[in-house]
Amino acid sequence: MKQALLIILDSVGIGHAPDAAAFGDEGANTLGHLRETIPGFSLPHLDASGLIACEHLAAGRPPNNPANLSHGCLTERSAGKDTVTGHWEIAGAPLEVPFATHARFSDALVAEMEAACGVSFIGNYARSGTIILDELGAEHLRTGHPILYTSADSVIQIAAHESILPIARLYEICCRLRIIADRERIGRVIARPFEGSPGSFRRTANRHDFSMRPPETVLNHLEIAGVETISVGKIGDIFSDSGITRSIPTENNADGCTRMDELLREKPERPRLILTNLVDFDSLYGHRRDPAGYARALVEFDDWFGALLPRLDDETLLILTADHGNDPTWTGTDHTRERVPLLVKMPGEAQSLGARDTFADVAATLTEWFAVSNEGLAGKSFLSQS
Repeated sequence: MKQALLIILDSVGIGHAPDAAAFGDEGANTLGHLRETIPGFSLPHLDASGLIACEHLAAGRPPNNPANLSHGCLTERSAGKDTVTGHWEIAGAPLEVPFATHARFSDALVAEMEAACGVSFIGNYARSGTIILDELGAEHLRTGHPILYTSADSVIQIAAHESILPIARLYEICCRLRIIADRERIGRVIARPFEGSPGSFRRTANRHDFSMRPPETVLNHLEIAGVETISVGKIGDIFSDSGITRSIPTENNADGCTRMDELLREKPERPRLILTNLVDFDSLYGHRRDPAGYARALVEFDDWFGALLPRLDDETLLILTADHGNDPTWTGTDHTRERVPLLVKMPGEAQSLGARDTFADVAATLTEWFAVSNEGLAGKSFLSQS
């Protein structure tokens, strides 16, 4: 039975995009800087598959390394470097008008948010999610007021201690904010529950993203055509479950890989797409500017990837890519505007797929693989590239 496995390594960029200067990211290179700064860092399975060749293409150099898989790099067309924008473009729907971003929300907008939710917020500024707990966690415990914050992404984030604000109530607040966020063109409202005490606060696995509903994507085309679309990780949240037939949440990268292993052991009764986001690279190490942790996470994935490849037959299309960069050696704590890798296991000999003009080429390839309509979607398939 024909299937596809699309793995998105959240934030694993491979060099600044041609327009990176407009985003303040010229010179950013998530993977390249890890190679330069982490002693002994090695990704033998990914590199043998063609990851180094992807990096060469991203830098405008011809690849001169042997590669076992077809390889290329993707360039984002949308005007943004956030999670939702990257994933929607991968799914064939580039954003022509970027999401709105805020360094802080206006007093009038905050007042509207508070009235809609029946709470008073503290915070209202851009900050890393772990730093803001150090800054405002104690005040939250004392007052019971949820923490409102944002980032360079188009996002409203609400943090609350699980013993102070029950998860169901936190989700209710975020659902009410989603209505306002739709009007304001804000991509995501994120519930950020945490636990612990001052000096040792920890975010829990009960995070939930409330995303704007996307336009039509390849997921809708596949679902209508009878292809099962299975999301692993936060994919369901990113697409507001639009076009998703089965959603499997995960706690971390290792859990995501385990869920993929379980799915691949199944005997599918109909064609299916397994779409996975591995978020730890971004959330635990990129935003926290932790190069050593980022490198460890990549090595762990490389080990799993090496064991995956021999298990895939010609009925399974494998696509490995990313949604943006998040260079852990870069200034600040935000995403970086980068090209992303493209590794593909497909029938025929491995070949160079070149530097692609849009992430949406992934969606076009999936429609060709499953023989469904690509009408209304962006991108050009690389499946039949000669």
